[in-house]
Amino acid sequence: MLLWFFLIGFALPIGISAALYYGGTEAKADWRSADRSSAGLLEQPLLHSDAVIRIYAARTVRWRGIFAVHCWLVYKPKGAAAYTRYDYTAWTELPVRMNGYAPDGRWFGRAPETLYALDGAAAERLIPRIEDAIRAYPLREAGDYRAWPGPNSNTFIQAILDAVPEIDATLPALAIGKDFPYDGHWLRVTADGAGFRLSIAGYAGLTLGWREGLAVDIAGAALRLDFRRPAVELPGLGRFGAALQPS
Repeated sequence: MLLWFFLIGFALPIGISAALYYGGTEAKADWRSADRSSAGLLEQPLLHSDAVIRIYAARTVRWRGIFAVHCWLVYKPKGAAAYTRYDYTAWTELPVRMNGYAPDGRWFGRAPETLYALDGAAAERLIPRIEDAIRAYPLREAGDYRAWPGPNSNTFIQAILDAVPEIDATLPALAIGKDFPYDGHWLRVTADGAGFRLSIAGYAGLTLGWREGLAVDIAGAALRLDFRRPAVELPGLGRFGAALQPS
């Protein structure tokens, strides 16, 4: 039964995702010249005076996009003339990178998906706490980044969500590295206090909670059942069911 669970729940979806990747045009594209311009998801900041918080995700670069997304954070205080974007990447001197790309830019040709959106006074109240969480993130030195099992871009965003539980967001199962124990705690209560997350150094894990649902993680790939917004998330293929971000 365990073998069938692994084959159907993990190996088959990843195999289908790999076939779609290598059978399409993405595998043949030059990632160095890929489009990183705005995807048009954000208004011009001076035309939208309210405070803004956004979390985006897009399939990551080249073959890694078969099974993983890259997540990043964007915010703008009320009246600010520009958005601020934070990524956690491998190819800069220090991994925490501010404003390296367009706030809602395509990730090497891949259009981003909005995982979380909050505007107005509620966003304005949370922005200082987000900035505190970014400054407090412990794995910010050169050499700290590891694509797998973490800490990577998704670990960084999950740490912010843990520090600011009022951000009612859940990273998708494709956000490999989100469960890496960035603070050394292999077992922790989920951000909303309604569940737990177990991670064995990022190599395997189990999550159960109201916000996160039930997720089984094997080598970073996760099979997830969402109870709150009914859906199933499959390794490599992503989400089937209600959207993470309500319309």
